[in-house]
Amino acid sequence: MRPLLTIDLGLISYADAFVMQERIVAARKLDAIDDVLLFCTHPHVITLGRNGNRANLLANEHVLRQKGVELHETNRGGDITYHGPGQIVGYPILNLDRIRRDVHWYVRSLEESMVRATADFGISAFPVTGKTGVWVKSAHGDQEEKLAAIGVHLSRWITSHGFAYNVATDLRYFDLIVPCGIADRKATSLEKLLSRSIAPAEVQPHHIHHFSDIFSFTPQATTRDALISLLAAVHHPLATP
Repeated sequence: MRPLLTIDLGLISYADAFVMQERIVAARKLDAIDDVLLFCTHPHVITLGRNGNRANLLANEHVLRQKGVELHETNRGGDITYHGPGQIVGYPILNLDRIRRDVHWYVRSLEESMVRATADFGISAFPVTGKTGVWVKSAHGDQEEKLAAIGVHLSRWITSHGFAYNVATDLRYFDLIVPCGIADRKATSLEKLLSRSIAPAEVQPHHIHHFSDIFSFTPQATTRDALISLLAAVHHPLATP
């Protein structure tokens, strides 16, 4: 069982989290740090992946400013998505060369970890062929609704970016976009599915457990300050501030 450092960054801007990921990726390439699973929450932000279609952004700059929503283009895969309060964002920085050199398997494994975490709350979730992410049946059972999105990036088999899982997310913000470029499917949240209030902190340990089990890790919780100290000791232009 390999060690996995798990760190909760709390509320952090998308730009700052991106810089943190770059620093960890640089350190991981040097084998100067173990595999890492970052958790965080972002203020309202819409991100457009490298394969994204800007036409899937339905709001203009004025509307985004009014609602306090940032817009970032990024190097992850996938199309457009929303991040915000009430959502668990997970950024695994793993060396797949030490695990399995298979991007398709990696994405399917991310999906499976979230399917299992959702099942812990009595909700049946599933992947959908040709549509990355985790899905559930709508209340009427006539179509799928998206519970979690995935968008990843790999550099020399080191992963970054990851998944966004809706726990208590304000789903109205998804009306600003065509989520993941799929016009006929809506987003949902665990809170909506359970018909009760639930906090991300209640759900996050389930993600850690199932992620670690699927990827054969032993999770080791650490702090943001301890992570920064580890990175400061790495002699690499990207790994040090």
